[in-house]
Amino acid sequence: MQTIDLNSDLGESFGAYTIGNDAAVLKYISSANIACGFHAGDPNVMVETVKTAAELGVGIGAHPGFPDLAGFGRRNMNLSPKEIYHMVVYQVGAIQGAAKACGTHVQHVKPHGALYNMASKDAAMAEAIAEAVHAVDPELVLFGLAGSELVRAGEKMGLRVAQEVFADRTYQPDGALTPRTQSNAMIHDVTVAVNRVVRMIQEEKVTAVDGTDIAIQADTICVHGDEPEALRFVQQLRERLRTENITIKNFGANHHE
Repeated sequence: MQTIDLNSDLGESFGAYTIGNDAAVLKYISSANIACGFHAGDPNVMVETVKTAAELGVGIGAHPGFPDLAGFGRRNMNLSPKEIYHMVVYQVGAIQGAAKACGTHVQHVKPHGALYNMASKDAAMAEAIAEAVHAVDPELVLFGLAGSELVRAGEKMGLRVAQEVFADRTYQPDGALTPRTQSNAMIHDVTVAVNRVVRMIQEEKVTAVDGTDIAIQADTICVHGDEPEALRFVQQLRERLRTENITIKNFGANHHE
């Protein structure tokens, strides 16, 4: 029987600003990537999100990003590998503290936004992130874009790696995500997105924007919690996976059994 992990980027509200539909989305996913306060989130939101995830049996992950609240961590920043290493150590440590206070533990780390996209292609950045994760806790799973430098860096460090695919994003022929600045970056048709996910799991292929098929490995699927149709999409995706006999299972949990 095939299994898949469903993850979502959560805990991205900040102060008086509410982003996403976390409480509802958490009921349908198996792993939560929780913002650490740099691109989004704050101590109140972090602890509450960790607590709710733990109560629902959802795997807890750190979601470190660039220190860019105004840009939601989606703007590229020119930082040295040393700065990136320290930045990731700091943010993972914040979620670990929240998790310990809630009587649970962190299972994985998934970089956010521009940090994730840049590290997908930049080996030095990817290695800095992998080294930081390994230094904090070598048992942590590193989530990275399928086939990316981040995945390679994690494997090189001896970390368990989850190759991530995106349910609602389009792909370039080289396997990169289409930049959000382009009009065709997002898939808004729920049926189209669900069909693509099933194909990625069963056939290990996805159709790129130019119409060519590219090979892809799907260990975990990202469903965005900040998109308006996120809840309806994750509900339909779960139902379709059930009919295809694909079991939803927290990727990080395999290591703790």
